[in-house]
Amino acid sequence: MSVSSESQGGSKDTLLWGLVFIILVAVVAVNWWVGKYLDVNAALRVLGILVAIVGAGLLAIQTVKGKATVAFALESRLEVRKVVWPTRQEAIQTTLIVLAVTAVMGLLLFLLDGALVWLVNLITGV
Repeated sequence: MSVSSESQGGSKDTLLWGLVFIILVAVVAVNWWVGKYLDVNAALRVLGILVAIVGAGLLAIQTVKGKATVAFALESRLEVRKVVWPTRQEAIQTTLIVLAVTAVMGLLLFLLDGALVWLVNLITGV
């Protein structure tokens, strides 16, 4: 991520994050108030909420942390494109191997537990 060290926050970021917080709190309060006292169509309320959240998101992107988050998301998308995904056959074979090893380990632990219970019963005489 290429965030310069000279723009590590500041009063602009604090103001923007404050506005984002105020917008989100206002969305919750207005949605509650409209739902309680007015008879507004639900689709219109959802549209208003989405517009406010998008606005808050656009403000958040203008901050240093927001820009860093966007850069991280873009870099992550590039990395996902580089992943070599297994074929269906490889995925099925790997799943069967995991199931077989889990079953064998379960059986071994069952036998070990039974042997230890038998040994403790033998020693304590219960």
